[in-house]
Amino acid sequence: MNFNLTNKVALITGAASGIGEQCARTLAASGASVVVADMNIDGARAVAQSIVAAGGTAMAVSMNVTSEDEVNAGIDAAVAAYGGIDVLLSNAGVQIVHPFEDYPFEDWKKMMAIHADGAFLTSKAAYAHMKKAGRGGKIVFMGSVHSHEASKLKSAYVFAKHGVLGLARVVAKEGGPFGIHSYVVCPGYVRTPLVEKQIPEQARTLNITEEEVIKTVMLKDTVDGEFTTLNDVANMVAYLASEPGALTGQSINISHGWNLN
Repeated sequence: MNFNLTNKVALITGAASGIGEQCARTLAASGASVVVADMNIDGARAVAQSIVAAGGTAMAVSMNVTSEDEVNAGIDAAVAAYGGIDVLLSNAGVQIVHPFEDYPFEDWKKMMAIHADGAFLTSKAAYAHMKKAGRGGKIVFMGSVHSHEASKLKSAYVFAKHGVLGLARVVAKEGGPFGIHSYVVCPGYVRTPLVEKQIPEQARTLNITEEEVIKTVMLKDTVDGEFTTLNDVANMVAYLASEPGALTGQSINISHGWNLN
């Protein structure tokens, strides 16, 4: 798919691997100058360098999305390098699974810090630059099918991803007069390192085989038994980054029919 993001600046968090990396590559291929933000700065630099080697424009910044200082510094660096910020993809995330009654509070707080605080801090910082520049912008939050429904063992993740919907809707309402639009992309299971790690974890917790986790837990409600692909997600992000704003405030499921809300 071809999207025109020429002369746009896009910052993607959690972009050293997985969904974030593919989104960075897709946005760069669509003409955007890409800022690859990640705690793993070596990984971020490797992704940025490969984008440049392929003819794109990219830089890497170190960013822990739970730190307001690091978030602000990373976004300020992007603006200083490229003259502004037009697209934010708030993507950084982790997964920790436990039965609800056994969920350690420390793990709960870690999940909230990364998914909820991270979404707030990155969008707040990007929003301020977009509003000041007066040229609008796109803020895309990486949600999940779990933004709309629940699964066992994922109380913290489901709680945080539901919250992202509310945040995106507020940003859409407040940002609309300034041409700032927000969206939530809600993938089903994408076979990233994050999901690969979950398969044995869930197998142990549920006392079933890894094959059964894939078939009867992860993909049982899809219409075709297929994982969502990295390209499925990245193409939707690129589309939203280029659409005129008619979909602002909306969440879009990319789940092979798993959730049809």
